Amino acid sequence: MKRALITGITGQDGSYLADLLLEKGYEVHGIIRRASTFNTARIDHLYVDPHINGVRLFLHYGDLADSVNLVKLVYDLKPDEIYHLGAQSHVRVSFDIPEYTADVTGVGTIRILEAIRETGIRSRFYQASSSEMFGKAQEIPQTEQTPFWPRSPYGVSKVFSYWATVNYRESYGLNACNGILFNHESPRRGETFVTRKISRAVAAIKRGLQKELFLGNLEAKRDWGYAPEYVAGMWQMLQRDSGDDFVLATNETHTVREFCEAAFEHVDLDWKEFVKHDPRYERPAEVDILIGNAAKAKKILGWEAKTRFNDLVRLMVDADMELLERKTVREHLGDQP
Repeated sequence: MKRALITGITGQDGSYLADLLLEKGYEVHGIIRRASTFNTARIDHLYVDPHINGVRLFLHYGDLADSVNLVKLVYDLKPDEIYHLGAQSHVRVSFDIPEYTADVTGVGTIRILEAIRETGIRSRFYQASSSEMFGKAQEIPQTEQTPFWPRSPYGVSKVFSYWATVNYRESYGLNACNGILFNHESPRRGETFVTRKISRAVAAIKRGLQKELFLGNLEAKRDWGYAPEYVAGMWQMLQRDSGDDFVLATNETHTVREFCEAAFEHVDLDWKEFVKHDPRYERPAEVDILIGNAAKAKKILGWEAKTRFNDLVRLMVDADMELLERKTVREHLGDQP
């Protein structure tokens, strides 16, 4: 039985990856931060689903800022594979807390890599790199060879982590991979990310629970795929005998405006009647267009994105419509007056 360790297991990607690895017979260990409230909603089904052997899923308290704890976990668990997905992952928020973002998203990766080196366990290592590293894109579409020009503290931190992974691979012979994943969404996406913010608002507006949706730059272009397909690509990368770097993308780009149009149209509403601009959601430095070429991943891994843009939008809106049907109005609105 293979053993995997996942940082960020309670996030969108971590939860789908846990699903996948358990289905493949892995023993799965996840690192979670200690908090006064539970934040395991995305993986709770793995404990209650009678078809899942919950004995193979274990959670450990830890923090990417605590190198001693990380070394101890790697030494004690001796994982075959480590998937490093944990980060301060919100781009806009990284402008507000740049130092914290650099420490957790950037230096946190060094702490994991050092834990592997220090213990001598030789775990295969996956680094969750990001299309935000391309930032002010130097070519269209972007590939593994495109120069980086990050436009946020988050992007800068991810570039640091990318090169740290390459450096440890070349310096110490680690089987370490960078997955340069373009935007990938799902019903498990966090509610502050623009795609989920839109799909959730569409459902609430359709039900009469919300009147308006405030967004920032509607003209930003992104390459949006479906998260479960992308975590399968992560796993495929670590099944090779040597580390490498791969772009995972759909090779299509769409604006935030197009996402709004498709989402509202799916429930027979005109987005122009509800969407308002709020400059607070604008970034100090914008990434105008991201579109990835995943030809290398297709050739070497046999991976390609299958869920197209309009299908993804409909899937997310339908999920939020269903979710809202199961929740009370008060649950949706929280404690807001």
